[in-house]
Amino acid sequence: MEMINGQTKVIGLLGNPVNHSLSPIMQNAAIKEMNLNLCYLAFPCKERELSIVLDSMLAIKCQGLNVTIPHKNSIAKLCRELSPLAKSVGAVNTLLPRKEGGWYGTNTDIEGFISPLINKKGMSKDKAIIIGSGGSARAVLAGLRILEYKKIIIIARNIDSLNKFLADTKNDDKSQRSNISIIGILASDSNIVTHIQEANLIINTTPIGLQKIDHEKNQPQKMPLSEKIWMNLEAKTTLYDLIYVPRPTEWLKLGKAKGCQTIDGLEMLIQQGAASLRIWTGKDKIPIELMRKAAEKQLNI
Repeated sequence: MEMINGQTKVIGLLGNPVNHSLSPIMQNAAIKEMNLNLCYLAFPCKERELSIVLDSMLAIKCQGLNVTIPHKNSIAKLCRELSPLAKSVGAVNTLLPRKEGGWYGTNTDIEGFISPLINKKGMSKDKAIIIGSGGSARAVLAGLRILEYKKIIIIARNIDSLNKFLADTKNDDKSQRSNISIIGILASDSNIVTHIQEANLIINTTPIGLQKIDHEKNQPQKMPLSEKIWMNLEAKTTLYDLIYVPRPTEWLKLGKAKGCQTIDGLEMLIQQGAASLRIWTGKDKIPIELMRKAAEKQLNI
């Protein structure tokens, strides 16, 4: 696509905030390479505006949407139809307009999350920790099940959110048929240090540590939980932060200093974005390497 014209269709991202997102950069790079008459835009949207915005997007013939923090759970309730995967996870990150009206919701976060882990050799799968209990955490849990982690600890700050997360997990038939042990604890639990010392993999699914595009200096918290707790990290543990701005996050910097392997959220973003683009366009061949280069170039500016 050489230029935007009267026939250009819109796809985009809903979330709050979205000004830090690399999705427009990498998706538009792929769109140009694929010679598609599409334009990917980021749309900031508050919770109370979701229904209105979704209806408006349908009215302008939007071809598809990604959904990010904090709307992945709420958006599922507004979809006319959900994929089996989205139903299982209880969270949606990709929307496709239905011919019959309304939105079809699915989830490509799981595919994106496991991508950096699936070929990782030598990593024990005895115990994983998920920090957070939102929509991204649900996708991560589904990914850890696919990877067959034996014990999964969910750490949350809010008891209501944690209880709902655990209740939804118990209602999932897959968890009933597996040998996976899923335990939920609050961030104030005295056993957190022991869990951290024993974990093979720890994933931060919260936005804590996210640097805004205006490079705020006075953020109240730069990493999940507390820096003191992470002094108990063991070098055998891999840290996986779903955040990719800044790169690396303060949490991953600390982990690297402790000898841990670290993974940021960039590859997850790229892989889930490519999966979404396949759904919107119906094309299997996506220029993933070009998307990666575009995202990395933007991060290095």
